[in-house]
Amino acid sequence: MKYNFDEPVDRSQNRSAKYDERVKNFGTDDVIPLWIADMDFKTAQPIIDACKKKAEEGIWGYTSRPDSYFKAYADWQERRNGWKFDPSLCSWSLGVVPALAGIIKLFTQKGEKVLIQPPVYPEFFDITENTGRTLVQNNFLERDGVWEVDFEDFERQAKDPEVKLFILCNPHNPLGRVWTKEELERMLTICFENDVLVVSDEIHSDLIFHGKKHTPAVLAAPGADKKVITCISVTKTFNLAGLQASTTVFPCLEMKKKFDSYWGGMDIHRNNAFSSVAMEAALNEGEEWLEQLLEYISGNLDYIKEYFDTRIPLIRANIPDATYLVWLDCRKLNMTDQELKAFMIRKAGLGLNPGSDFTRALSGFMRLNAACPRATLEKALGQLERAVNELAH
Repeated sequence: MKYNFDEPVDRSQNRSAKYDERVKNFGTDDVIPLWIADMDFKTAQPIIDACKKKAEEGIWGYTSRPDSYFKAYADWQERRNGWKFDPSLCSWSLGVVPALAGIIKLFTQKGEKVLIQPPVYPEFFDITENTGRTLVQNNFLERDGVWEVDFEDFERQAKDPEVKLFILCNPHNPLGRVWTKEELERMLTICFENDVLVVSDEIHSDLIFHGKKHTPAVLAAPGADKKVITCISVTKTFNLAGLQASTTVFPCLEMKKKFDSYWGGMDIHRNNAFSSVAMEAALNEGEEWLEQLLEYISGNLDYIKEYFDTRIPLIRANIPDATYLVWLDCRKLNMTDQELKAFMIRKAGLGLNPGSDFTRALSGFMRLNAACPRATLEKALGQLERAVNELAH
């Protein structure tokens, strides 16, 4: 089936947070929303058909999760990433962020330290501090738009006996880095040598471009499959985040049982009626849609790069190799973070994520969501170009 990603979808009428929360986040609804990480595309037709069939049943009671559910995840990972795991080591959760929060609570103690790598997904800050743990930051080194791990600082942080957990973003949001096997092996080896537990957030691992290849953390270093917890989901892949479901793959049954008991104590242990069928349909029948999506988003990223390079050179667009999120370096505009956010809203008419949400060490950045029809990008970048040009007059 041929999918049309140029087709506009009016999401302002479907209870979309991306649109409905514009006033809350930007003070106005008169902005093009390119912020929260979901896509302005309809999902794959097999998923729609599966949900329609479920809706027509008219009974959406407590939903069981068949063995085929986690097997579908295992088959997907083996097929696409060469990672073969035992489905019996899988646990369900409402999402990757709730799973990470649970892991922090279960496998560290209050006051102990959790290591993250900013600029990074803001919830990594929040779930660490909200659970009473101490945040430790291994900030990336940036050289002329290239972002790399500061391994000297990483090792120094990991050697602190109070550092008990490292949250790896693989691939990275918002930088779009696809880590090489060598980079992953070096980070993991340092953690293993210092008894630091690693949990790898791999929710964006299906969204890879430019000939890059995702390496699951469990395959990156000897013995990693016995030491790394991995959080995966196809909710980002197929634009299903509102159905709230993720899978956590544990290195052993003891850790899995501890995790399941934690959520079971709150009676949170079942998919809802629609997420169960949607996830299996995505994993078993969604690859045709995904391959077309990747081609389309890759074209969007090429368009963005050329546009900024030739028409808005004051802003550097860090084109990602993974995710559909573009990290914008706006430092040449010489604005504070508050001024930059106001400029994007009031002058450019854009609703973007402020870079300050992702880091406490840098200023002058924004994050742009490129998963939308090309016409939306053309309009948005045109507005931004005019706004930047007006600064010079």
